[in-house]
Parts: sequence; structure tokens; C-alpha cells
Amino acid sequence: MLPLTLLNAAQGRPILVELKNGETFNGHLEKCDTYMNLTLHEVIRTMPDGDRFFRLPECYIRGNNIKYLRIQDEVLEQVGKQQAQQRETRGSRFRGRGQRGRGGYGNMNPSNRRGRGRGGHY
Repeated sequence: MLPLTLLNAAQGRPILVELKNGETFNGHLEKCDTYMNLTLHEVIRTMPDGDRFFRLPECYIRGNNIKYLRIQDEVLEQVGKQQAQQRETRGSRFRGRGQRGRGGYGNMNPSNRRGRGRGGHY
């Protein structure tokens, strides 16, 4: 699973973010972008030593400072099921090309070709 897929599925859900400096942020994921920059709301910030807490209405976390993310197990299961379904539908779509083959005329009768020449254009 790709991290951005998980983050997009986790929007609106609780998330725990630990930064490289040891600070943790517990809140609800509001937005994320392709750089893993996050916007959280209803946040509790914990300092690295664990003795000070701050309540914030909203915060922005830059993606390159993130050490790890913790999301709910339900989100992981949901994304796993969606990706399995996508693999199944993708697999059945490309099973083969029937009788046409590469660059052929399908199962057209040779008399129906009307002398198209080398290009085969209609």
C-alpha cells in the first residue's frame, strides 16, 4: 500500500503523527498533499519529554519532518479491500485480444479488405 493512498483514505479520521524531533500530534486528519504535508484539527501536541501538552484547534505539519504515522486499523483494512478489488477488475480486463492479434484485421474475410495497401487505414 502506498502511504498517500492510506492518507487519502484516512481523511476525517483520528491520526497520530510523530516528528523527527520527538513531538507527537494527535488529531483528525483534514487534508494531505503529495508531499505528505498534513493539516490536522482538534489536535493535542505532546512535547518530546512527554510532560507538556498543548491543545490546538488546527495545525499544519510539513511532510519532511514526519517520522511515522499511526492510523486506525479499519482504514488499513478498507484500503486493502479496495486495492484487492481493483486488482481483480484490472486482471480480467487484459486477459487477451481475441482473434485480432497485433495489427491484424480481426476475423475479417480477406475479400472485405478493399485493397488498403500497406497502412491499413480506412
